[in-house]
Amino acid sequence: MYKIEYSPVAYEYREVIQDEIEKQKTGKVFFFDEDDAVKDVEGKVVKLAEVPGEGDFIFLEPEGRVRIDRIITLFGKPGAAFDEYDDFANQCLACTGGYDPTNLD
Repeated sequence: MYKIEYSPVAYEYREVIQDEIEKQKTGKVFFFDEDDAVKDVEGKVVKLAEVPGEGDFIFLEPEGRVRIDRIITLFGKPGAAFDEYDDFANQCLACTGGYDPTNLD
């Protein structure tokens, strides 16, 4: 179960998913898992469906399922969680440049 509540996904992301289902293309999906860790899965997206009480998911062959609001990239195209990932990567590091502020002598 995800720690973050499901957020509705903009139409353009659903359209990208539907296009990939129609193309039956295989590729890699990067996403945030239930613990907000970045994971990846490789396969072919075979369907987009709602899982009652959990949200909308893509299902991949040979195996895998990913909640669509947690997709960072789908076959190299930005997903609904791409901005969240990008913001995380661009944080200021508390303006210490990654150094421990107690040891700046």
